[in-house]
Amino acid sequence: MERVGIIQMTSGPQVADNLAFIAKHANRLATQGARWIVTPENAVVFGNRNDYHQHAEPMGNGPIQRELAQIARENGVWLLVGSMPIARAHGVTTTSILFNPQGEPAAYYDKLHMFDVDVADSHQRYRESETFTPGDALTVVPTPMGSLGLSICYDVRFPHLYSQLRRLGAQILVVPAAFTAVTGRAHWEVLLRARAIETQCWVVAVGQGGHHVCGRETWGHSMVISPWGDIVASLEQPAATLIADIDLHQVEQVRLIMPIMAHTRFDNQFKEKKS
Repeated sequence: MERVGIIQMTSGPQVADNLAFIAKHANRLATQGARWIVTPENAVVFGNRNDYHQHAEPMGNGPIQRELAQIARENGVWLLVGSMPIARAHGVTTTSILFNPQGEPAAYYDKLHMFDVDVADSHQRYRESETFTPGDALTVVPTPMGSLGLSICYDVRFPHLYSQLRRLGAQILVVPAAFTAVTGRAHWEVLLRARAIETQCWVVAVGQGGHHVCGRETWGHSMVISPWGDIVASLEQPAATLIADIDLHQVEQVRLIMPIMAHTRFDNQFKEKKS
């Protein structure tokens, strides 16, 4: 069993406040035996384009990353920051960073799919591509907790991404998010359970939840889902923490009794029929 700690947040534009929240709850979860801890998307800054670009740091360097590294090191945990803005040669990415217990960055993932969507809420228009540059690579990282397949929020609507993470060896899929309340109510749980069932992986989904200073409302409802699709632990909407135990033997058992990967016939061997 590997114990994961979830920090569900209602982050705002003030980086110091968000970091203090993470530090406080990471310490509390570590004392409860969490070996690794996950925060939501936009954990350290949640605001507008100017907020993200103002606080963007080069990968591996900057005061925000130093503070996060210190939190991991002081608590002796693996810390997966759901996303923060990272300055690139061309633009800014929204990036998950995994720190090891020594406070070293062990892996990162730049969000692939940009949330350019109209939603029937007070915000209405979401155009993530006007703020962030999309990534261009997948990340599966072996850790003592298992092989983690990284993704962020809107990615969860693209099942081929998760099928590829499974092919690359993922045993646990991590989905930090900031789902809107409208889309979360309709789709969050069903999408997460589908990704778990079709890949036969654990899913650890960590959301922003509540009413934010910028006027947005996010769905929360962080949850941990087994490879069989069962929700083994979950939260409601407000900021809160959660502990769950992950048994990788369940991955092996489910894949043994239902060997989906061996049965699949969709590996580009079919040709389109001409009418």
